[in-house]
Amino acid sequence: MAKWLHGYIVRSSFAILVLFLSLFLGRIVFAQTVTPSPTLSPTPTPESNSSSNVCTGVQECADQKLDCSKCIEYLTNKKNEASGKAKTLSSEIAVTNNQIKLTEARIRATEQKIKELQKDIGIAKGKIEELESTIDRATRLLIERIAAVYQVGRIEPWQIFLTARNIDDVFSRLKYLRLVQIYDKRQVYAAEQAKTDYANQKEIFEDKEGEAKSLSAKLEGYNQQLETEKAGKQELLNITRNDEARYQRFLAQARAERAIIQGGGTEVFLRNVNVGDSVGTIISGRSGCSTGTHVHFSVYQGTSPRDPSDFLSSKGVSYSYPESQYGYYGTVNPHGSYPWPLDDPIQVNQGYGSHGFAQQFYPSGFHDGIDMEGGSLNVKAVRAGKLYEGSYGGCSYGPLTYAKVEHDDGLITWYLHITPH
Repeated sequence: MAKWLHGYIVRSSFAILVLFLSLFLGRIVFAQTVTPSPTLSPTPTPESNSSSNVCTGVQECADQKLDCSKCIEYLTNKKNEASGKAKTLSSEIAVTNNQIKLTEARIRATEQKIKELQKDIGIAKGKIEELESTIDRATRLLIERIAAVYQVGRIEPWQIFLTARNIDDVFSRLKYLRLVQIYDKRQVYAAEQAKTDYANQKEIFEDKEGEAKSLSAKLEGYNQQLETEKAGKQELLNITRNDEARYQRFLAQARAERAIIQGGGTEVFLRNVNVGDSVGTIISGRSGCSTGTHVHFSVYQGTSPRDPSDFLSSKGVSYSYPESQYGYYGTVNPHGSYPWPLDDPIQVNQGYGSHGFAQQFYPSGFHDGIDMEGGSLNVKAVRAGKLYEGSYGGCSYGPLTYAKVEHDDGLITWYLHITPH
């Protein structure tokens, strides 16, 4: 009896010990969580270093082994240096040549950047495709594991103890259960990480694609600018005939027109005029600082130039130059209410604004009016006001004569290269 009782106590103690260990380990297994790895943003696609690429599109920079960024800086300084010299035909040609090279360098730099972006876009697209595959695979595995995880998750430690063959089987099952749970949780975090990386990589892709489109538009603008600059250089040579004296006469006309607006002329009040009254007659041929028959019409508010197209009524006009030279001489877009100072048909010789011709000849790089011819030489007031006749000396072909009409609201209209009356 004593022997049987001793055996019963030993077996009971062993069973209690196993139950205690199984419950203790079970708590550890089911309470254990997997610490997720920190979600990292995807590494941006590598960008090429353009500073290592010689700007071969511009020979002067290629000879000095300058990359396009350094080339742009070099040519900008060179252009500014040439612009600071006394205005001569040769200095103007030097400025124009440097501007053309500068635009070519900007084109090469933009093309390089677009190539780099296209490479980055390809890499980002590849990463997105890989991540899509990863997400699909992780999602499929999770779906397959849901049922198994659900079943395993409902098994209590005491059930493992009751069904185990021995104590080794208990520990083996508990260890397996713990590993399965850790694996499943890692799969969940992997799927979450893949989704985060996918969103970040897609954002990188869209940013790069948007930047590439913006640069493509800029490149198109540079190419158009280059064509305009080359045409401007050729037109400069055409109108001056590569003659310094002719170039200086164009400069003198531009300076004289500016000086008159700044009060450099001698003026006398003539009379009050109404809209449509004659204020003078265009001088035929060369006169004063003018190189040909035309009237220079401008509008000022005090000392500030205004675009005559904002005041003159809508009208069909022709140009003395072809459409290919619109960027060099400028155009007009009349949409106001004033009558024109000349009879039809109107022919424009130069538009208002900062076009190529103005940049080459006018001190401010800006033409403040419209040069035009009409069906007759008679010039008319576009508004009622006080008429003045004026004269400015210092021109090659005698004084530059003009008319000025002051209006009651502070507006002033100017009519240059005419004989006032």
